[in-house]
Amino acid sequence: MKRSGEMKRELAGNDTTPLYAGVKQVILDRIHSGEWPPKYRVPSENELVVELGVSKMTANRALRELANEGELVRIQGVGSFVAERKGYSALFEVRNIAEEIAERGHVHEASVVVLAQETASPEVADALELEIGAAVFHSLIVHSENGVPVQIEDRFVHPEAAPEYLAQDFTIVTPNAYLTAAAPLSGSEHVVEAAMPQAWECKLLTILKTEPCLTIRRRTWSAKQVVSTARLVYPGYRYRLEARSGKMFEE
Repeated sequence: MKRSGEMKRELAGNDTTPLYAGVKQVILDRIHSGEWPPKYRVPSENELVVELGVSKMTANRALRELANEGELVRIQGVGSFVAERKGYSALFEVRNIAEEIAERGHVHEASVVVLAQETASPEVADALELEIGAAVFHSLIVHSENGVPVQIEDRFVHPEAAPEYLAQDFTIVTPNAYLTAAAPLSGSEHVVEAAMPQAWECKLLTILKTEPCLTIRRRTWSAKQVVSTARLVYPGYRYRLEARSGKMFEE
């Protein structure tokens, strides 16, 4: 194992951390620094026992948890490998789509179709925990990656949570980024479904009526207040939605 002496010193340098957590951090440091690239075979349980002076149970727990967190892929009888990093939109994380696209080295653009104050329909009022007919902020934005539409973001916002929402330029900052700053996220819920697009959605996404889409209905909270409810529509063949707790190793 490369640089085992340094790894052992790192593990010993923090005696307030549980041993298994220390082993995990040492491995993560090597992965995140790029020293151990995707598909790199990391030290086995027995090698960690010898090099770091920990028990086999401690080494096993560290490797098992890293695999569950998607950092490693474990193949029985073969070993543990650094998981590959692929571009995707996380299902159950509230992330900024502009950042996801930038991480892939691509260009994000946003086109604002609607940005206005409206009255809450029964469905929107229920989602935002407001009275029917109450004032709400509505934005409808198309997000593109390298000039190709990849998401419709149809969002309604509770005015008390973000009173300056309508004053923002959402071609520069995304609603996600603005709301995260204005009303820090404390919780979220997601409903995922497959659906055929409506005619107006086909026009915005430049897809055929026969192209299936994936949608996420998402509500977010700041403290105990509902901040927004959004319907995110993705063309099924252009974008992948993913949730994972470990991945199969691929050659």
